[in-house]
Amino acid sequence: MDILIKPIVTEKMTAQGEDLNRYGFVVDKRANKIQIKKAVEEMYGVSVESVNTMIYPGKNKSRYTRSGTISGKSKSIKKAVVTLAQGDTIDFYSNI
Repeated sequence: MDILIKPIVTEKMTAQGEDLNRYGFVVDKRANKIQIKKAVEEMYGVSVESVNTMIYPGKNKSRYTRSGTISGKSKSIKKAVVTLAQGDTIDFYSNI
């Protein structure tokens, strides 16, 4: 099971990373906080203080086209906000 799917790189999460030492990830829905903590520590070589998780349910979407209405649903995702120990940082832009 791949636990970390992708990092969340938005203005809000970048500001939290700079100010509060928090970083966001989209994670597998079946992963728990202990597994997320181990995965972040192994992948980035940092020490994690706390992990907060939240599940965003999928939303119903519809759009109007020439041939009629197309309706569907967006995927539900699980996010994790990881707080690192003082002095540790994660640089998502180092490989660019």
